[in-house]
Amino acid sequence: MNCKKWLNILVVGTLFLTGCDNQNKDTQAKGKEKIIIATSGAPSPFTMVDKKGELMGYDIDVVKTIFANLPQYEISFEITEFPSVLAGLDSQRYQVGANNFAMNEKRKEKYFYSDPIFKNQYAIAVATKNNNIKQFTDLNGKSTEVTPGLNYATALELYNEQHPNNPVKIVYSEADLLPVLQHVETGQYDFQLIDKVMLSQLITEYNLNLKIIELNQDDTDRIGSPYSYLLISKDAKGEQLIKDINQGIQQIINNGKLSKISEHYFGTDYSPK
Repeated sequence: MNCKKWLNILVVGTLFLTGCDNQNKDTQAKGKEKIIIATSGAPSPFTMVDKKGELMGYDIDVVKTIFANLPQYEISFEITEFPSVLAGLDSQRYQVGANNFAMNEKRKEKYFYSDPIFKNQYAIAVATKNNNIKQFTDLNGKSTEVTPGLNYATALELYNEQHPNNPVKIVYSEADLLPVLQHVETGQYDFQLIDKVMLSQLITEYNLNLKIIELNQDDTDRIGSPYSYLLISKDAKGEQLIKDINQGIQQIINNGKLSKISEHYFGTDYSPK
């Protein structure tokens, strides 16, 4: 056999092997289940967009670390308005929501909740000069601005049902957290229920004239479970996905990676134990 024939055979063989390799990669990619994680890009530092336009944050890093150990899935992120995160989970456009979600009984009927990924501490934010509010029971007759459906709103609504003679004055709003806190600072509203860690960070970052009133255990129980979770679309695929995600959460708790993510963003360990 002359050299020309050997060269032709070699080229054909190489192309065949290359084609097989590409086909194997395509097959592997097709074998992965695609998961879209939705987030609003706020509140910081749980989910945010940096100066380069890159999505980052505690929830985002947690999700990436969980799925790094789940090779059967191929994940991508989509930033959208907060109400669209939930609407997308309803329609199965999104499979996972990562947005510092607290426990909410109404939402629990519609979505799967993951195991906790963050342990919250609740607090009341008031203006520095406000000495009228020192505990939860001082909120009677006071005003606040809340987002509908959040656990804080639910807690205040329930409290008003129990204290109809002097209820908290609730104003519903879709405003971002920073302007909401600025409204408390200027006296437009009397207080804001909020995660302590977020409040501390925003006070420092924006030099807000606010003070932090920590809640005792009884008052914390009014709001609900002091944890944050991922939400998973409640369909047939979601049943397996929630099992895999919870397994991944337990793994990064046990190996200390969740603690490291918390320390990176908050300077201390807020991971659930």
